[in-house]
Amino acid sequence: MAEEEKTEEAPAEKKSSNMLMIIIIVVLVLIIAIGGVLAFVLMGSDEEDATSAPEVKEKKITKQRKSSSSSMMDSSRQLSEIGILYPLDTFTVNLKSDAGRRYLKVTLSLELEGEELSLELDAKTAVLRDRIIRILSSKTLEEISSKKGKSKVENQIMDTLNAMISDGTIKGIYFTEFVIQ
Repeated sequence: MAEEEKTEEAPAEKKSSNMLMIIIIVVLVLIIAIGGVLAFVLMGSDEEDATSAPEVKEKKITKQRKSSSSSMMDSSRQLSEIGILYPLDTFTVNLKSDAGRRYLKVTLSLELEGEELSLELDAKTAVLRDRIIRILSSKTLEEISSKKGKSKVENQIMDTLNAMISDGTIKGIYFTEFVIQ
């Protein structure tokens, strides 16, 4: 009789341990799925604010089209087609932040349309650095941490510098160092 009681308890223990394993697996799958959904939502693209005025939206759309077409052209260019590069010294700025201090360390090079532009840039180095520092220090961590954000900063710097120069244009900006701390 003692042997019969032992054999009846063993299947009951196996059933409860199998049920426990199934529950653990289901919980793990749910956690992974929820984590994936949260990651997708949090790392999604920056959507426009629905409360913006129609004129502002139209300007933003035009800028986005210009920046997307220029970034597609930049990515399709071959390395052999890159123009003259004008390296700038390293920039270290405080990022705009409410909670805590964040620093950005950036080194970049400007792609010039022609050699004559480098002489003008040499003469305006202090002004160029000032404008770039003002642009970089006005950004938050969230604005510059994504690929889109870096592209927006690149376009903003390029537009600002091109408005200051007269002997040519800056065709591209290349970040050779980009460190956020």
